[in-house]
Amino acid sequence: MPKKNKAKLISSFRKSTYFLALTVPLFASYVRSDSLRNLANPKNSNLDLKKLEIAESKKVFETEAETSSDPLVLISEIVIEGLEGHPEQKRLEYAAYDAMSIRPGSKVTRAEVKNDLNAIYATGWFSGVGIDPINSPLGVQILVKVQPNPSLKQVEIKPKNTRLNQEVIDSIFKFDYGKTLNYNVLQLRMKKLKDWYLEEGYSLARVTGPNRVTSEGVVQLNVIEGTVEGVKIQFIDQEGNTVRENGKPVKGKTRKWVIERELATRRGSIFNRKVLESDIKRLYATSLFSDLKVTLNPVAGEPGKVIVVLGISEQRTGSLTGGLGYSGAQGFFGSIGLQESNLLGRAWKSDWNFTYGEYGALIKLSLTDPWIKGDKYKTSFRTSVFISREVPQEFRSDEGGKFEGVTDYSQASGSAGSATVYDIGTAHGGGVGGPFASISAAEASNANLSWFDYAGDSIILQKTGGGFSFTRPFNGGDPFKKAEWSALIGMNFQKVQPIDYSSQERPYGVASKKYSEGTATNDDVICVAYNCAQENTLVSVRTAVNRNKLNNARNPTDGDFLSVSSEQFVSVGENSPTFNRAKASYSYFIPINWVKLHKGCRPKSGEEYNCPQALGFQLKGGSILGDLPPYEAFCLGGSKSIRGWSSCDLGVSRSYGEASAEYRFPIWRMVSGNLFLDAGTDFDTQDNVPGKPGVLLDKQGSGFSTGAGLSFNTPVGPLRVEIASKDFGDDWRYNLGFGWKF
Repeated sequence: MPKKNKAKLISSFRKSTYFLALTVPLFASYVRSDSLRNLANPKNSNLDLKKLEIAESKKVFETEAETSSDPLVLISEIVIEGLEGHPEQKRLEYAAYDAMSIRPGSKVTRAEVKNDLNAIYATGWFSGVGIDPINSPLGVQILVKVQPNPSLKQVEIKPKNTRLNQEVIDSIFKFDYGKTLNYNVLQLRMKKLKDWYLEEGYSLARVTGPNRVTSEGVVQLNVIEGTVEGVKIQFIDQEGNTVRENGKPVKGKTRKWVIERELATRRGSIFNRKVLESDIKRLYATSLFSDLKVTLNPVAGEPGKVIVVLGISEQRTGSLTGGLGYSGAQGFFGSIGLQESNLLGRAWKSDWNFTYGEYGALIKLSLTDPWIKGDKYKTSFRTSVFISREVPQEFRSDEGGKFEGVTDYSQASGSAGSATVYDIGTAHGGGVGGPFASISAAEASNANLSWFDYAGDSIILQKTGGGFSFTRPFNGGDPFKKAEWSALIGMNFQKVQPIDYSSQERPYGVASKKYSEGTATNDDVICVAYNCAQENTLVSVRTAVNRNKLNNARNPTDGDFLSVSSEQFVSVGENSPTFNRAKASYSYFIPINWVKLHKGCRPKSGEEYNCPQALGFQLKGGSILGDLPPYEAFCLGGSKSIRGWSSCDLGVSRSYGEASAEYRFPIWRMVSGNLFLDAGTDFDTQDNVPGKPGVLLDKQGSGFSTGAGLSFNTPVGPLRVEIASKDFGDDWRYNLGFGWKF
């Protein structure tokens, strides 16, 4: 292109609005129509072109539709002006010239001139374009006067209190600052702003403008983010109808405030699709609803405002449960229960359970409020009452026998603890014996010997009590914030009575193995309860702090979990002990992918990776200070402890420590496998438990265990079947239980 056809641009802005389409208001000076006609008319060939005034040529082209009869005009030259001294002069000159289809030497009509005018505008670089035709002996000279957009300095959003902050704006426009504003590029950048809103979940947001463009290069855009005018809750039946066949509306059991408290989407909030999806997930997580339908209704006459309509179908929340099982405390047992998870429509969970087993029974009633009404911290409340009979595992051993009940006991004064213990109903060595009718009769026979009335029946603890607790997550008052930390505080109350199967009082116990061998001494008779009382009253205040960073509550593969608790028992009478039990545990999981048996661990192209596989580690320990009843001591052994030993068979201690390592991997569909190593120790504190039940029953106190197992994923959690060894030996034990060990 000749240099004289490349003129310099002058800056100014056109006023226009961008969103989905760009509207360009056209204003310019067009070639005077009669001049073109004169040029094309031979009768006017003697026209003095020098007398043609430039002002006359600036009149606008006629606006009527162009016709094929428009005369052709010879173009002798094209000159672009208005870019003198502009830092991007060459770039803008080429942009304007390349947008035009007219070239020197071509013959054009008025329509073609107007099309080129529009084409220059369409480049986006100019806010004003004018075309002046100048007659010359060789034809018509086209003088294109352009006004370039200013250099972009800043982009402002109106209103200012939007989710779109200046940091996001600058990151999108950072390559445009300091350069000539191009409206086409601005439209692309506005689309990126809209895309940002979509990625953040604000699917109703609209970006429009520019509202204003200053000569200093400040562009102002308008944002309508979309607000929620209200949330309407409708109960629907299984077919999605809001009205029954009889014409009456479908009514729900659940209180509406129970539903609304789960919603972060509320009147006046900015609509966010992700927030609404989280609301729906929380509603499903309550297990109160079988189906949820969402409808967005725009508000007439108010752009950007919607009403969220929730169609909710409730599911049955009451259930009758029952089953058979086995536990160390109750032997083989059967159970039946009645559960309701939406009591009074308040989402309260009530559970009544009755269990009757080989060794005991349990009746328990519990009530849980998962979210106290109106509490922004989402505090939960739980209370329960119970009465139970169970064989305390602290007084049983697979190899060392068990403690059997003694109705009465008397220790001779001055006894060093090594004298033989005599049963008042049985004659023993030394020619001294019975039977005697009572302890006093036996003492009268020989006051220098220790005596007891041996009943020969297993000891059972009958417990009656209840408790309550409050749990609060540290969410800062935001109930929808996922809080890592939570705290618990509560109280427990119990009456504990040592009895036998026939409900006779058994405040004392003797190790059956030693008694049957005839080697029982004073030290082999223990007090079953604190103070050798026929009944203990236990009152405690429990506090706990937890930190949960696990990626999955039921089957974690990443993250860690920390729990620290303290339970302080306070005395409320003569036979009410005072002691403190402190415990701590820490679990840590590392995601790995060693075994690829499950097809989800080796997905094909386009398939989702699904391989919950991890190495897990756990450390836990505890200690008790104060007046400890032996049945409240720590137990080592069992499916939640050292798995090579049965429940409480490894040790009964005042302090303990345990460590476990486990590798979990999926095998096939709902079946997973695990390999594990457990270790535990009593820190030589079995001697510090009153009566030393662990020592008298030959519990070794410390040990190791290795094993493997299978788990079957069920709606209530993994069902585990495991086999574990004792101390890496040939003695193996089988475990059956719900849930992972940790």
